Amino acid sequence: MKIVVVGGTGLIGSKVTSLLSARAHEVVVASPSTGVNSVTGEGLEAALRGAHVVVDVTNAPSFDPSEVMEFFKASTRNLMAAEKTAGVKHHVLLSIVGTDGLPGNGYFVAKAAQEALIEESGIPYTIVRATQFMEFMGTIADAGTSGGEARLSIGHFQPIAADDLAELLVEAVTSPPVNAIVDVAGSERGRMCDIIARYLEAIGDPRKVVADPAAGYFGSPLAQNSLVPLGKARLGATKLEDWATKRKAA
Repeated sequence: MKIVVVGGTGLIGSKVTSLLSARAHEVVVASPSTGVNSVTGEGLEAALRGAHVVVDVTNAPSFDPSEVMEFFKASTRNLMAAEKTAGVKHHVLLSIVGTDGLPGNGYFVAKAAQEALIEESGIPYTIVRATQFMEFMGTIADAGTSGGEARLSIGHFQPIAADDLAELLVEAVTSPPVNAIVDVAGSERGRMCDIIARYLEAIGDPRKVVADPAAGYFGSPLAQNSLVPLGKARLGATKLEDWATKRKAA
Protein backbone atom coordinates (compact mmCIF):
# COMPACT_ATOMS: atom_id res chain seq x y z
CA MET A 1 0.00 0.00 0.00
CA LYS A 2 1.34 3.43 -0.92
CA ILE A 3 1.18 5.84 2.01
CA VAL A 4 2.21 9.49 1.87
CA VAL A 5 3.39 10.99 5.16
CA VAL A 6 3.03 14.76 4.98
CA GLY A 7 5.42 16.25 7.51
CA GLY A 8 7.34 12.98 7.50
CA THR A 9 10.65 14.46 8.65
CA GLY A 10 9.36 15.74 12.01
CA LEU A 11 9.32 14.07 15.43
CA ILE A 12 6.15 12.04 14.86
CA GLY A 13 6.38 11.83 11.08
CA SER A 14 9.82 10.23 11.10
CA LYS A 15 8.65 7.59 13.59
CA VAL A 16 5.50 6.85 11.57
CA THR A 17 7.58 6.59 8.40
CA SER A 18 9.98 4.09 10.01
CA LEU A 19 7.16 1.93 11.36
CA LEU A 20 5.31 1.85 8.05
CA SER A 21 8.47 1.09 6.08
CA ALA A 22 9.30 -1.76 8.45
CA ARG A 23 5.89 -3.25 7.65
CA ALA A 24 6.69 -3.29 3.93
CA HIS A 25 4.47 -0.40 2.87
CA GLU A 26 5.53 1.95 0.10
CA VAL A 27 6.12 5.19 1.99
CA VAL A 28 6.62 8.63 0.49
CA VAL A 29 7.92 11.35 2.79
CA ALA A 30 6.37 14.67 1.76
CA SER A 31 8.02 17.76 3.21
CA PRO A 32 9.77 20.87 1.87
CA SER A 33 13.12 19.09 2.28
CA THR A 34 11.94 16.39 -0.16
CA GLY A 35 10.51 18.90 -2.64
CA VAL A 36 6.89 18.73 -1.48
CA ASN A 37 5.25 21.79 0.03
CA SER A 38 1.64 21.37 1.11
CA VAL A 39 1.21 25.12 1.72
CA THR A 40 2.20 26.17 -1.80
CA GLY A 41 1.13 22.91 -3.44
CA GLU A 42 4.59 22.33 -4.91
CA GLY A 43 5.21 18.65 -5.67
CA LEU A 44 1.89 17.42 -4.25
CA GLU A 45 0.45 15.99 -7.47
CA ALA A 46 3.49 13.81 -8.12
CA ALA A 47 3.86 12.71 -4.49
CA LEU A 48 0.23 11.63 -4.20
CA ARG A 49 -0.03 9.84 -7.52
CA GLY A 50 -1.17 6.28 -6.84
CA ALA A 51 -1.42 6.84 -3.06
CA HIS A 52 -3.97 4.89 -1.04
CA VAL A 53 -3.58 6.80 2.25
CA VAL A 54 -2.30 10.24 3.24
CA VAL A 55 -1.34 10.93 6.85
CA ASP A 56 -0.89 14.58 7.80
CA VAL A 57 1.46 15.21 10.73
CA THR A 58 2.52 18.71 9.70
CA ASN A 59 3.29 21.35 12.29
CA ALA A 60 2.96 25.08 11.75
CA PRO A 61 6.32 26.92 11.82
CA SER A 62 4.87 29.75 13.93
CA PHE A 63 2.59 30.18 16.94
CA ASP A 64 1.20 33.50 15.73
CA PRO A 65 -2.59 32.88 15.55
CA SER A 66 -3.11 34.34 12.07
CA GLU A 67 -0.05 32.58 10.64
CA VAL A 68 -1.04 29.25 12.17
CA MET A 69 -4.56 29.55 10.75
CA GLU A 70 -3.24 30.47 7.31
CA PHE A 71 -0.79 27.54 7.38
CA PHE A 72 -3.29 24.83 8.29
CA LYS A 73 -6.05 26.13 6.00
CA ALA A 74 -3.78 26.46 2.96
CA SER A 75 -2.07 23.13 3.56
CA THR A 76 -5.30 21.22 4.11
CA ARG A 77 -7.12 22.74 1.15
CA ASN A 78 -4.21 21.85 -1.13
CA LEU A 79 -4.06 18.32 0.27
CA MET A 80 -7.79 17.73 -0.14
CA ALA A 81 -7.70 18.93 -3.75
CA ALA A 82 -4.67 16.81 -4.61
CA GLU A 83 -6.14 13.77 -2.87
CA LYS A 84 -9.37 14.03 -4.86
CA THR A 85 -7.37 14.16 -8.08
CA ALA A 86 -5.25 11.17 -7.02
CA GLY A 87 -8.22 9.14 -5.77
CA VAL A 88 -6.89 8.80 -2.20
CA LYS A 89 -9.17 6.56 -0.12
CA HIS A 90 -8.20 7.59 3.43
CA HIS A 91 -6.93 10.81 5.00
CA VAL A 92 -5.49 10.58 8.51
CA LEU A 93 -4.89 13.74 10.50
CA LEU A 94 -2.92 14.15 13.71
CA SER A 95 -4.74 16.73 15.82
CA ILE A 96 -4.93 17.68 19.51
CA VAL A 97 -7.29 16.64 22.27
CA GLY A 98 -9.27 19.73 23.25
CA THR A 99 -9.07 21.63 19.95
CA ASP A 100 -12.67 22.72 20.37
CA GLY A 101 -12.32 23.59 24.05
CA LEU A 102 -9.65 26.32 24.14
CA PRO A 103 -11.04 29.29 22.17
CA GLY A 104 -8.28 31.51 23.55
CA ASN A 105 -5.49 29.41 22.03
CA GLY A 106 -4.82 30.32 18.39
CA TYR A 107 -3.09 27.02 17.63
CA PHE A 108 -6.02 24.97 18.91
CA VAL A 109 -8.51 27.15 17.00
CA ALA A 110 -6.54 26.61 13.79
CA LYS A 111 -6.48 22.84 14.33
CA ALA A 112 -10.27 22.88 14.80
CA ALA A 113 -10.60 24.73 11.49
CA GLN A 114 -8.34 22.15 9.85
CA GLU A 115 -10.49 19.32 11.20
CA ALA A 116 -13.62 20.99 9.78
CA LEU A 117 -12.08 21.21 6.30
CA ILE A 118 -11.34 17.49 6.38
CA GLU A 119 -14.79 16.57 7.66
CA GLU A 120 -16.38 18.59 4.85
CA SER A 121 -14.07 17.33 2.08
CA GLY A 122 -15.93 14.15 1.16
CA ILE A 123 -12.73 12.12 1.46
CA PRO A 124 -12.93 9.24 3.98
CA TYR A 125 -10.96 10.23 7.05
CA THR A 126 -9.76 9.46 10.55
CA ILE A 127 -8.85 12.32 12.88
CA VAL A 128 -6.51 11.20 15.66
CA ARG A 129 -6.55 13.70 18.51
CA ALA A 130 -3.59 13.24 20.85
CA THR A 131 -2.78 14.70 24.23
CA GLN A 132 0.49 16.59 24.72
CA PHE A 133 3.67 14.64 24.00
CA MET A 134 5.89 13.71 26.93
CA GLU A 135 8.64 15.29 24.84
CA PHE A 136 6.83 18.64 25.25
CA MET A 137 6.77 18.68 29.05
CA GLY A 138 10.05 20.57 29.35
CA THR A 139 8.69 23.34 27.14
CA ILE A 140 5.55 23.59 29.27
CA ALA A 141 7.66 23.78 32.42
CA ASP A 142 9.88 26.46 30.90
CA ALA A 143 6.86 28.55 29.90
CA GLY A 144 5.67 28.59 33.50
CA THR A 145 9.05 29.23 35.09
CA SER A 146 10.16 32.44 36.73
CA GLY A 147 12.97 32.80 39.24
CA GLY A 148 13.65 29.07 39.38
CA GLU A 149 10.03 28.25 40.19
CA ALA A 150 7.56 26.66 37.77
CA ARG A 151 3.95 27.70 38.37
CA LEU A 152 1.80 25.12 36.62
CA SER A 153 -1.88 24.37 36.22
CA ILE A 154 -3.87 22.04 38.44
CA GLY A 155 -5.89 20.97 35.39
CA HIS A 156 -5.83 17.34 34.32
CA PHE A 157 -2.93 16.23 32.13
CA GLN A 158 -2.29 12.91 30.37
CA PRO A 159 0.85 13.12 28.21
CA ILE A 160 1.73 10.43 25.70
CA ALA A 161 5.17 9.27 24.55
CA ALA A 162 5.92 10.04 20.89
CA ASP A 163 6.75 6.37 20.25
CA ASP A 164 3.33 5.30 21.56
CA LEU A 165 1.57 7.95 19.51
CA ALA A 166 3.38 6.82 16.36
CA GLU A 167 2.24 3.24 16.94
CA LEU A 168 -1.37 4.34 17.41
CA LEU A 169 -1.20 6.51 14.30
CA VAL A 170 0.09 3.59 12.25
CA GLU A 171 -2.85 1.52 13.47
CA ALA A 172 -5.20 4.22 12.19
CA VAL A 173 -3.35 4.53 8.90
CA THR A 174 -3.50 0.79 8.20
CA SER A 175 -7.15 0.42 9.26
CA PRO A 176 -10.28 1.49 7.35
CA PRO A 177 -11.36 5.13 7.79
CA VAL A 178 -13.81 5.71 10.63
CA ASN A 179 -15.02 9.17 9.51
CA ALA A 180 -14.80 10.30 13.10
CA ILE A 181 -12.44 11.56 15.81
CA VAL A 182 -10.34 9.07 17.78
CA ASP A 183 -8.74 10.27 21.03
CA VAL A 184 -5.37 8.91 22.14
CA ALA A 185 -3.57 9.66 25.40
CA GLY A 186 -0.90 8.48 27.81
CA SER A 187 -1.47 5.79 30.41
CA GLU A 188 -1.48 8.12 33.44
CA ARG A 189 -3.78 11.04 34.25
CA GLY A 190 -3.15 13.57 37.00
CA ARG A 191 -2.75 17.27 37.65
CA MET A 192 -0.38 18.98 35.22
CA CYS A 193 1.68 20.39 38.09
CA ASP A 194 2.11 16.93 39.67
CA ILE A 195 3.01 15.07 36.49
CA ILE A 196 5.52 17.66 35.33
CA ALA A 197 7.01 17.78 38.85
CA ARG A 198 7.57 14.01 38.59
CA TYR A 199 9.21 14.50 35.20
CA LEU A 200 11.55 17.22 36.46
CA GLU A 201 12.53 15.12 39.46
CA ALA A 202 13.19 12.09 37.25
CA ILE A 203 15.63 14.02 35.07
CA GLY A 204 17.32 15.76 38.00
CA ASP A 205 15.90 19.23 37.35
CA PRO A 206 15.97 21.15 40.68
CA ARG A 207 13.13 23.54 39.88
CA LYS A 208 10.35 23.80 42.43
CA VAL A 209 6.87 23.26 40.97
CA VAL A 210 4.01 25.30 42.42
CA ALA A 211 0.40 24.25 41.89
CA ASP A 212 -1.29 27.38 40.58
CA PRO A 213 -5.06 27.35 39.91
CA ALA A 214 -4.64 30.50 37.83
CA ALA A 215 -1.95 29.06 35.57
CA GLY A 216 -3.19 28.32 32.08
CA TYR A 217 -1.72 26.76 28.97
CA PHE A 218 0.46 29.19 27.03
CA GLY A 219 -1.82 32.06 27.98
CA SER A 220 -5.12 30.22 27.68
CA PRO A 221 -7.26 29.57 30.77
CA LEU A 222 -7.73 25.88 31.53
CA ALA A 223 -10.74 24.07 32.90
CA GLN A 224 -10.08 20.82 34.74
CA ASN A 225 -10.50 18.64 31.65
CA SER A 226 -9.49 21.00 28.83
CA LEU A 227 -6.51 18.87 27.76
CA VAL A 228 -7.70 15.30 28.38
CA PRO A 229 -10.17 12.97 26.64
CA LEU A 230 -13.70 13.26 27.96
CA GLY A 231 -14.79 9.81 26.77
CA LYS A 232 -13.24 6.66 25.37
CA ALA A 233 -9.60 6.90 24.34
CA ARG A 234 -6.83 4.61 23.16
CA LEU A 235 -3.91 4.69 25.57
CA GLY A 236 -0.16 4.41 25.15
CA ALA A 237 1.70 1.96 27.37
CA THR A 238 4.78 3.96 28.35
CA LYS A 239 5.04 5.08 31.99
CA LEU A 240 6.35 8.54 32.78
CA GLU A 241 9.37 7.56 34.89
CA ASP A 242 10.38 4.84 32.40
CA TRP A 243 10.26 7.37 29.58
CA ALA A 244 12.17 10.01 31.57
CA THR A 245 14.87 7.53 32.58
CA LYS A 246 15.35 6.43 28.99
CA ARG A 247 15.44 10.03 27.79
CA LYS A 248 17.96 11.04 30.46
CA ALA A 249 20.25 8.16 29.44
CA ALA A 250 20.08 8.97 25.75
